[in-house]
Amino acid sequence: MSTSQNHEGRPGRRAVVAAGAASVAAVLTACGNQRESGGSDVVEPAGDGTDTGGTALARTADIPEGGGKVFGDQGVVVTQPKAGEFKAFSSNCTHQSCTVSRVADGTIHCPCHGSKFDASTGAVAHGPATRPLPARKITVTGDSITLTP
Repeated sequence: MSTSQNHEGRPGRRAVVAAGAASVAAVLTACGNQRESGGSDVVEPAGDGTDTGGTALARTADIPEGGGKVFGDQGVVVTQPKAGEFKAFSSNCTHQSCTVSRVADGTIHCPCHGSKFDASTGAVAHGPATRPLPARKITVTGDSITLTP
């Protein structure tokens, strides 16, 4: 008799628990990868930024005035609320840690439950989140934006 079956030929407790754990893991993985329909502003890194001691994210021209870009791999969203003014915040929503998906209309949008954050301050503009996005440090040198450690 197999250890995954009981004496009656039915799946044993270990087999049922293992199958349940695998199902939960699959559901959590799917929930963590949700994105708002209609596209996303999540982008790949521009380079490794080893010359400046940080991670090169983008060129200033890549961040639209009044908008922004999400750098999911680096856990940061960079915005340009006014011409030449760049801000950075954690890209993890403070509600349930989903990655924000885009910046539009002066707000940073979370696709999971609809939270929105002010693109210039990170403050909650619309719940269910109740805490602002934490600020992240960036350096703008010339036309290069670097995430500072």
